[in-house]
Amino acid sequence: MSESSSTSGSSAAGTSARATTPSVLVTSEGRTSIADSVVAKIAGLAAREVNGVHALGGGAARAIGTLRERIPGGRTNHSQGIAVEVGEREAAVDIALIAEYGVAIADLASGVRRNVISSVERMTGLSVTEVNIDVNDVHLPEDDDQDEDAEPQPARVQ
Repeated sequence: MSESSSTSGSSAAGTSARATTPSVLVTSEGRTSIADSVVAKIAGLAAREVNGVHALGGGAARAIGTLRERIPGGRTNHSQGIAVEVGEREAAVDIALIAEYGVAIADLASGVRRNVISSVERMTGLSVTEVNIDVNDVHLPEDDDQDEDAEPQPARVQ
């Protein structure tokens, strides 16, 4: 893929600046490409590490994720609530999350943004151009009590 095809829609000045910027992913020995799903997983794990993040994704995504985890052999979807666009040298990340009640949302967003940028850039060598955060809900402590009452307890096998 040529540089011009991965930067379509950008100005000519921006394209020439990116073309001269050295990258650890495009070298004289070859090119390394990183799948969107890899970047999404890294971003999801990094976002979850920040105190004040209750969960990632909207209501429907979390409900499906809960069902997936309950299926025997099911795995946690670490990229739930994460959307990425990955080019040859850059990545943009969108995150949907639920904040814990009492957390300053602006500080939470700043912490998530900082951790995601740091993790993605360190692990992939991509330059993160933006991290957009959508706070879809606030988790209240009493929500945990309601969830426990509504969930049936698994039967014990003896």
